[in-house]
Amino acid sequence: MKTDNDITLRTDRVWLAPERCWLDDFAALTARGTDPADYPFAATVASGVPVYDGDAVRAALAAPARRRAVQAEWVEAFLSGPGIVVLRGMFADHAVLDATSDVFRAIIAEERASHTGGGDHFAKPGANDRVWNALEKFCLRDPAGFAAYYGNTVLAAVSEAWLGPAYQVTSQVNVVNPGGAAQSPHRDYHLGFQSAEAGQKYPAHVHRLSPALTLQGAVAHCDMPLETGPTLYLPYSQLYEPGYLAFNRPEFRAYFQEHHVQLALAKGDGVFFNPALFHAAGHNRSADVRRMANLLQVSSAFGRAMESVDRVRMTAALYPALLAGGLSPEQTECAVAACAEGYSFPTNLDRDPPLYGLAPQTQQAFFLQALTERWPAERFANALAEQAAKRLT
Repeated sequence: MKTDNDITLRTDRVWLAPERCWLDDFAALTARGTDPADYPFAATVASGVPVYDGDAVRAALAAPARRRAVQAEWVEAFLSGPGIVVLRGMFADHAVLDATSDVFRAIIAEERASHTGGGDHFAKPGANDRVWNALEKFCLRDPAGFAAYYGNTVLAAVSEAWLGPAYQVTSQVNVVNPGGAAQSPHRDYHLGFQSAEAGQKYPAHVHRLSPALTLQGAVAHCDMPLETGPTLYLPYSQLYEPGYLAFNRPEFRAYFQEHHVQLALAKGDGVFFNPALFHAAGHNRSADVRRMANLLQVSSAFGRAMESVDRVRMTAALYPALLAGGLSPEQTECAVAACAEGYSFPTNLDRDPPLYGLAPQTQQAFFLQALTERWPAERFANALAEQAAKRLT
């Protein structure tokens, strides 16, 4: 018969609790260095963070064996390493980046004028500019620009590395204006958006699973020297299992403020990290730099994204731009992956049965089939609507 002590130990293993969040354990996990030898594809290690050269990464990704090796290196960095990687020159074509920034600024101006959107859940209302569901708004406003931007092979590779295929991209543009205050340290979606009281209702294995459902990223749309407040990070903090219950505790916040790292970014750089990493946007102390980043939240096919996205509408809008050409086959696939639904479920199996295997055709596969067969845009739009209707109850 189990003793009361055995029962307590088992209960404590399965259910985490805020009162068992001990700072000494957290400090022991995070007070470590990063050996550059563990990250041979990185150009350097800065403040414990592997930093990659975009051109070198693109060259490695072009060779299948090296692609897998780079992706494996990223996965270990996110999972058991510092939790974060920086990709210098992720967007080599600044003309594409600048055109996208212009689209974002136009959306911000319209939403300000109409008093819609723009709420930031980490800043006082009106302090910064936030575009929610920037993915869909961008695609509908400028499909060709969307294709050029999201046809990024590095973005696709890092998303696939952590989440596997059929990932779901969402995007929120954040502009931190001069004087914009720093965020409090936090973890991100899913469990990072729960209170400690709500979070402790989930068993420990869900705390371990939650970070595998999302990849957090940001693309710098302007140069971000330290005075503009690029994001603060605490390497290795994703390793602390009860961290979703700890990040709001005063002693953990104080430790973060004392030990975080901060890396300047250049326009076109990307940074990606495990959502369980303790992080916080910094204080924009510049006089005139409106720090713009496209915040990318990429979700697993097996999870729920934070935002509702009308991927049928986006797919219909994007199709003519991709049909017109201009991108390589690989870039086209990357753009389709950022737009269309890559997973077969949930669906209505009465109307959408799996005819050639265990799962019905995905929206992405349908999109690529139509492009390959050069369907006219009207035919594709009608067939896309028919496919979407089959998925409804």
